[in-house]
Parts: sequence; structure tokens; C-alpha cells
Amino acid sequence: MKPRITTTGAPIARERRNGGEVKLSTFIPLKIRKRGARRVVVRPDGDVATPGTADIQHDAPLMVALTRAFYWQQLLDDGVLGSGNEIAKREGLHHSTVNELLRLTLLEPAIIQRILAGKQPRCMSLLWFQHNPLPRDWIAQREVLAGFDA
Repeated sequence: MKPRITTTGAPIARERRNGGEVKLSTFIPLKIRKRGARRVVVRPDGDVATPGTADIQHDAPLMVALTRAFYWQQLLDDGVLGSGNEIAKREGLHHSTVNELLRLTLLEPAIIQRILAGKQPRCMSLLWFQHNPLPRDWIAQREVLAGFDA
């Protein structure tokens, strides 16, 4: 059964008096749509909002990749392991996968903060980083990021 809620126009505030108390109730017109396995709220202006997210979209695979990359970089910096190949053998991964993820440590700190806060552009995912290497220069990285927002 598909949930249906019809919009009626502007929000309506109602006031009820219960003895000495005043109770206010507000009706906000909205539509509920199912997108895949998620339900989203479609506001009257047409914007879509997923309940409880408020523009924050944590990309779990990307966050795990960042965590692993910085952990591996710490192992390399401390001299615990000597190369990406040693990390790959230890983790049971292909050496190209390790080296690909280690590139994430070269991201500008502001971009990393946006990813950790869940405020990165929607199309910036781990898959995107695997297919589109970012330049090492932080200014050039910002320009690439600005292209997402355009």
C-alpha cells in the first residue's frame, strides 16, 4: 500500500482551548514518496528531504577509506611498515588498492572536514575518487570541488 498525503496549500495553525490550557496544532502540507527503500518527504516547494538527515549525508565507504588511508599513512610515517606493498600483504589486499586509498591522505584538510561532516557534494564518493584522481595541489582540488557545486 502506497502512503498518500495530499497537499492543501499553506500551513494551517489551529488553536484549541482545553479548560485553562491552550493547545496549538499546526498542519504542514507535504507528500511522502518512496525512493528505493527510503521514504522521503516532498515539501510543497518541491524540495525533497529525508527525515532526520538535514542536508548531512555521511558516505560510510568513503569515511572508512579515509580512516584506513590515514591509519596506513601513520604506519608508514612511524616506520612500522616500509611500503604500500607491505601494507597490502598484511591486509590481504592488492597493492594498487592500498596505493589508491593512500592518495586520499593528500586531500586538502577542508575537503576532509567536509567529508567527515557529511557535507561533501553528493556525487563525491569513494568510487568517484577511484576513477578521478584529484591533483595534489590544494588550490586545484578546491577548483574541482567548486565544479561539483556548479
